[in-house]
Amino acid sequence: MKKIAIAFVCMIMAAGVAMAQPEKTFTFGPKIGVDYTHYWGKDCKHGGQLNYQAGLFFEYVVANKFSIAPEVVFAAQGGKYHGEFDGYKTDVTEHVNYVNVPVMLKYYVAPSLSIDFGPQLGINVYSKYTWKYSMGEAEFKETVDQKDYTKTVDFGVGLGLTYNIAKDVFVQGRYTLGVTKMFKGDADCKNGNAQIAIGYRF
Repeated sequence: MKKIAIAFVCMIMAAGVAMAQPEKTFTFGPKIGVDYTHYWGKDCKHGGQLNYQAGLFFEYVVANKFSIAPEVVFAAQGGKYHGEFDGYKTDVTEHVNYVNVPVMLKYYVAPSLSIDFGPQLGINVYSKYTWKYSMGEAEFKETVDQKDYTKTVDFGVGLGLTYNIAKDVFVQGRYTLGVTKMFKGDADCKNGNAQIAIGYRF
């Protein structure tokens, strides 16, 4: 896992070297969006929930119709579970937040439209769940810290589209599929994140 993380960082550093070349077109700016996050895997029964993301993007041209766009984004993620446990009706909401660093390869099929694909490294910065349960008329609520059970590093792969609605403004749709287990142990549970964002280029 550490070797993969180091390779990922080297990729970003190489991107930085390319950005420094004077002949490359370079843009950057803020982006903000709405996410629909969930978990997937054979051991997951969680539904999705609406969350948000905010951060910075960088883009530079590497060839005709191709550019590379690394990002640094804070993303609130997680999922929900409804059911019964030991006779209790339960309502569990997971809050597992990340600083995500996707590196997207963009292919411009038209001057204002690109197809985006690339890997994502996520660093977990917050991991708790809220457990609401009831038995009869009695209701209870508890918030539990689960940082000791959540992996620090998460990897995913993103695929999406970016459309330039104005010279300096774009909208973006993307789905990022987690490819590594997010919890420690044997549980097969991975992140999924569908997102719609808007950004401004400088």
